[in-house]
Amino acid sequence: MADAYSKDLERWIPRLIAVWRKARRKGDGPETRLTPQEVKEVGAGVKQLSLGLTRERQLAGAKYMDDPKLLGAYLLFYWPVSYAQARQALGELPNRPRHVLDLGSGPGPLAFAALDAGAQEVTAADRSKPALTLARELATEAGEALATREWDPTRKAPLPEGQFDLITMGHVLNELYGTGDGAIGPRAALLEQVLAQVKKGGSLLVLEPALKETSRALLKVRDVLVGKGYAVRAPCMFRGNCPALIKESDWCHAERSWPMPHVVEELARAAGLHKESLKMSYLMLAPKGEPWPELPQGRLFRIVSEPLEGKGRQRYIGCGPEGRVGLAMQEKHRTEKNERFFKLYRGDVISVTETEPKGDGLALDGRSELKMVAHAGRGIPPPSTENP
Repeated sequence: MADAYSKDLERWIPRLIAVWRKARRKGDGPETRLTPQEVKEVGAGVKQLSLGLTRERQLAGAKYMDDPKLLGAYLLFYWPVSYAQARQALGELPNRPRHVLDLGSGPGPLAFAALDAGAQEVTAADRSKPALTLARELATEAGEALATREWDPTRKAPLPEGQFDLITMGHVLNELYGTGDGAIGPRAALLEQVLAQVKKGGSLLVLEPALKETSRALLKVRDVLVGKGYAVRAPCMFRGNCPALIKESDWCHAERSWPMPHVVEELARAAGLHKESLKMSYLMLAPKGEPWPELPQGRLFRIVSEPLEGKGRQRYIGCGPEGRVGLAMQEKHRTEKNERFFKLYRGDVISVTETEPKGDGLALDGRSELKMVAHAGRGIPPPSTENP
């Protein structure tokens, strides 16, 4: 999965560094690396962003991208992360988009991810003029055509005009309309407004942080839209209210391996952060009136947890058309037909047979057969193209 975009991401690193240095108007260094002093300087900005957006959250909704120090830290650290997240999620689109709108784009990681994934015309829209300037500089460095528009959702600004095959919103929604359940209604209303500009067959992709607070808030927005008749293209197969919201301790997020660029690794170390894997919450919605995706036959589950290993057994949490359940199998029941169960990743979609209710979930045994329906980051194939 990572190989599909690792070379694209590596090509962006020298461009990001070049644009950052140009914006600073000082300092020279290697094209693909930061100097030790630059790592120290940017690492401090990354730490400030991390504290302000994930722990203390005082920067959520603030105009932090108008601060040159924080914008630079975002460009060199969070830009590659968001780009990689987007490329993973875009792998689940049912169709390759031609016209794309990236709302709340910042310096454009999702916009450029869409271009690299095959989009032909992309518009990046944001309220931060400095961020849009960097996006245009990156487009020049890469020889890409990127349109930019100013858009400030906090002032109820109208959306850029047009109809689009794909609209993306990367780490935007959680920063709008305050916190708590009072923000759910306005956020759902905004997504309805956005979905009205998605063409038939198109999608709205919302990426959010994998924090418990932000993930549960996205699921609550999901439930509002599902209740109004909107279909989810990914990752959900369950068509009712999200079962991860039943318990206050639960939430649902994705985790993917990724080819972490050296500059991200250096900055993470300098900021005291860990980015070994990509973690995100995401939702891909269809415009009003379109049906839920048709699923292959079988008893389907998406793996929505890390492996929960126990003595002599393997366990996961799965979520599918019948809801959220535990899936477990003892090592002694491993066979040629079910051995994949011991090598699953969060996000994989599987079909299983011959299960028995046990405890709070289902038990597989030596009679059970497991098939891989879709690897994490890949779309679920329709029945006619299901892989054996």
